[in-house]
Amino acid sequence: MKDSVPNPELPAARISATVSTGFSCTTADGKPARLAIVDEAGNVIEAGANVAWAAWRVCIEVQENYWEGMGHLVVHSSPPGDPELAAILIGKKAA
Repeated sequence: MKDSVPNPELPAARISATVSTGFSCTTADGKPARLAIVDEAGNVIEAGANVAWAAWRVCIEVQENYWEGMGHLVVHSSPPGDPELAAILIGKKAA
């Protein structure tokens, strides 16, 4: 399975993960870095620990769903579609 997805080199950054700490990022020279979500125009719309934990949560859930044979191959960090419904379900405004 690992060979079925790209494994791009990141010349300026490193990403690692452990089961207990989730994702961690550093620059190539070992300085702390953080994950961000960037829109098509290059604007950072979310950044920091919450992005890393949301990404980790999605990764873990999709893996667990696969192991359970539930067939849910797509996992979202919040309900897709109607932002008002998402706000009701998760208690905050969805992006």
